[in-house]
Amino acid sequence: MIQINETKNTIKIVGVKDNSKNTFIKNKVGVPTLISEDKTIYIVFKKDEETFTEQIKKGIEATISNFDFDVDIDIDSFENVCDGISKEEIIKTVYETISFSTHKGLSIEKVEKETKYNLIFTGKHQELINQLTIVCEYINYARDLQDTPPNIGTSEYYADKLVSDAKDIKGLKVTILGRKEATKLNMGLFLGVNAGSAHEPRIVVMEYCGDSSKPKTGLVGKGICFDSGGYNLKPSNYMEGMKFDMSGAAVVLSATMALAKAKAKANIVAVGMFTDNKIGQNATLPDSVIESMSGKKVLIFDTDAEGRLVLADGISYVVKEKQVDQIIDASTLTGTVLFALGHNATGAFSHSDKMINELNEASQKSGERFWRLPIFKEHLKQVKKDAAPLADLTNACRVRYEDCSYAAAFLNEFAENKPFLHLDIAGTADKENKGQGVLVKTLFEMLK
Repeated sequence: MIQINETKNTIKIVGVKDNSKNTFIKNKVGVPTLISEDKTIYIVFKKDEETFTEQIKKGIEATISNFDFDVDIDIDSFENVCDGISKEEIIKTVYETISFSTHKGLSIEKVEKETKYNLIFTGKHQELINQLTIVCEYINYARDLQDTPPNIGTSEYYADKLVSDAKDIKGLKVTILGRKEATKLNMGLFLGVNAGSAHEPRIVVMEYCGDSSKPKTGLVGKGICFDSGGYNLKPSNYMEGMKFDMSGAAVVLSATMALAKAKAKANIVAVGMFTDNKIGQNATLPDSVIESMSGKKVLIFDTDAEGRLVLADGISYVVKEKQVDQIIDASTLTGTVLFALGHNATGAFSHSDKMINELNEASQKSGERFWRLPIFKEHLKQVKKDAAPLADLTNACRVRYEDCSYAAAFLNEFAENKPFLHLDIAGTADKENKGQGVLVKTLFEMLK
């Protein structure tokens, strides 16, 4: 439990520059020292080590792991020793770290006692605290959606849960589209992915307008509840963690709920494209040609490249039905972005320098890393070449090395010349088999 300037506890956490005055303090970043006589936990900060933000996060995480009693956290002491970082940034880092690290989520472990973390600081920062409370709530909400086991987390389950959980958020309209609506809209790609599933397809549409003068942004999230690869079946080791293939939908919808709850001056249409990708008697076969909602014909070279198919129809939906001004998609889309960036950054693809600049500005505030990767004209040329003469585009090229860029080029074709930003979170969505709620902070900062 996080408290703000409440009645003081017996033990406090303070930040110090070094341990020269008290050699019992461990002179190592990220290693908290409890001196019971002082009733104080000391955290050492060093200017020549990692950034102060990273040091604060590491020190708070270690304190949470090692001590389970109620504590005060002296924010002003952190500010005194962490040169060049604002008090607001310190409060934000401490608050987010505690919220993330103490969230039990779907764990079956019983919490016997909830530890209280009381942030003590001077000055008025209530607006910041209000925002942090909402954003952290929906980061953890996204993580719970991600962590749901795939036998429970079906397309129908997520649609019902999101409708129920969003119903009390003022100004947020939620609509669910099923097979009937998708068929009427000619969403051939989305329905083609769903063809082998025992579960009905669901499209969760969230609309929030806090300021009609703002550009209307379409957020489209990949919601593959489990990805077997379809007839291009994944090897067993590659199926591990495939319940996280719906992470894109989880984060764009969670970010929209946060924006609405915060009454942000934003104009959003968020779409979660929920289905799974399985093998069945009606499942789509490799070499099939399917017509998309946009009217473009797509050659299905690889049924395991299904994410870009559901996103394509989702992008067409927000463009044609909701008349958005710009589009951002989020998806655990390709293994190649993982090879390029590992787990350290999300891949960002766009022809719009303006959208990339806005993303980078938001990233500076959120602390989440992004790295721009290319969409060259050669990428689109290959996507078209490998589809000819049967179709306009292929969902996967025979040249595999740049698949993340081929995927981005494919998706950009459905944006109808609107500014488009593709975020590939294959390497950042989950870590050590746990959802990370990545992008919620950044999308909030970018659109609020």
